[in-house]
Amino acid sequence: MEIPSTLVEEFQLEIESRRNICVIGAGPGGLAAVKIIKDSPQYKAGQWTVTAFEARDSVGGIWLPAPPTGDPPLTPLYDSLTTNLPHPVMAYSSFSFPPGTALFPPASTVRTYLDAYAAHFELYPHIRLNTPVTSATRHPGPTGKWTVVVRTGTVDAPTTETHTFDHLVVANGHYRTPRLPATPGLARWLEAHKAFHAVRYRNPDTFGAARTVLVVGAGPSGQDLVTDLLASGRTVVHSATGAVREDMRDGRLKVRGRVARYLDPVAGTVLFEDGSEETGIDNVVLATGYTVEFPFFPPEVVSAGLPPGAPPLPRELYNSTYHVFPLARHIFPLVDAGALPVSSLAFIGLPVRVAPLPLLEAQMHAILHVFEHPESLDPTQEAIEIIARYESLRAQVTARIPNGAGAAPPVDDQPDDGIQGDSVELAIARAWHRFDGHEQFAYRDALHAFAAHPLRVPAWEIEMYDAKGVLREEWRDLERAGLADEWVRGVGEGGVHEWVEMMRRLLKRAEERHPERSRL
Repeated sequence: MEIPSTLVEEFQLEIESRRNICVIGAGPGGLAAVKIIKDSPQYKAGQWTVTAFEARDSVGGIWLPAPPTGDPPLTPLYDSLTTNLPHPVMAYSSFSFPPGTALFPPASTVRTYLDAYAAHFELYPHIRLNTPVTSATRHPGPTGKWTVVVRTGTVDAPTTETHTFDHLVVANGHYRTPRLPATPGLARWLEAHKAFHAVRYRNPDTFGAARTVLVVGAGPSGQDLVTDLLASGRTVVHSATGAVREDMRDGRLKVRGRVARYLDPVAGTVLFEDGSEETGIDNVVLATGYTVEFPFFPPEVVSAGLPPGAPPLPRELYNSTYHVFPLARHIFPLVDAGALPVSSLAFIGLPVRVAPLPLLEAQMHAILHVFEHPESLDPTQEAIEIIARYESLRAQVTARIPNGAGAAPPVDDQPDDGIQGDSVELAIARAWHRFDGHEQFAYRDALHAFAAHPLRVPAWEIEMYDAKGVLREEWRDLERAGLADEWVRGVGEGGVHEWVEMMRRLLKRAEERHPERSRL
């Protein structure tokens, strides 16, 4: 039976008009990307397809545990890690944690939650596990497509596949490759195996017989390391930028400022910026952060290094390892539209100091809006906003320079060993994707408004984000008292408002126990 030519032509037209979307990574960002794409009317009408490539053997990204082997290890996940946000604040807007979940759950619970998210929204058929992307290149021109090469097969018998896509969503995560400081003398300590990056930490046994440990860095992982090490009976020297010299806990916790120089690794001597020294340090752990990397992109897609100062905006995309620039709304490349149109490529999950999961969903709503309506993103207005942010950050950085023009600005972390360039531009790069105060909530609302999506950040979420430190301290007190399970039993069965009520009761408990620290 001969198929009518009109049906063949219609089928060919349908295939040619279908747009294929590639998502790189199936961690929290990649899962949100696949879910939001599946929700779209274009996907449901058969106009879009989505495929996510994940290098590991399961979804979850940073929340999927792995041993501290490899260079670098697959994840920095350590045994004691819990969320530093209450889960009703950090959860995807479309999917709550189960009723009765610990308010600040351990990493294993978050991993189970991500698995459940993928299963509930039937994402797995669109995810190819054990399939790392090795190359992503784009044919030039406004209608050019992406050529994506992935590795398949086994370690002993690897093979490759080549695929073609219309749009690329980059969700590969940025918590794997360690950022090492350029502090003088550190190389000797690393060579002597007396210093290592926190990406290799799992529990205090990592330090073996070491009794005195220097922890460098005051971020969440640095703070957790200090807590773990003190609980193990060790002495901790904690180096944090701007810290005031202080000895606590009968000398078992020594707070110091930034390290100026690592001296003799045999004697374990370290010099701090205030001129003081500590001797007898057995080991150093560097909780100094991670670099932004896209190993699958060639230089013609993303150039390595600090971008030139603005204005004008550069006509190519730069990765300083701290930020990607210039991106409209921290997502879309705002460069030569002939080489890289704004609707061809999107980065998800670059902002830091945020509640990540709902922000990822908001970004994806904006991304799909631009994929469908690229003209909705006004390049001139986006450039104005990027330059306004640049000038605001530059003013903030230069205002902190103590000795006027030409002096190096103070920074909130250790100097990086791999980045060279103007110190002011470097400070701007460090701050570019960092959201302060309520900036993240305004950003999410603006993305949803841009995408004509009705979701807005509820007031309770901002309230509880601001109270996260008090909530976490009070939750830990409940755990120590054996009362935590009782407080959350059944909470959430009637909806998220039950979690809000529970958190407000917890804040009231904190005020009653510590009236001097009342929020009122």
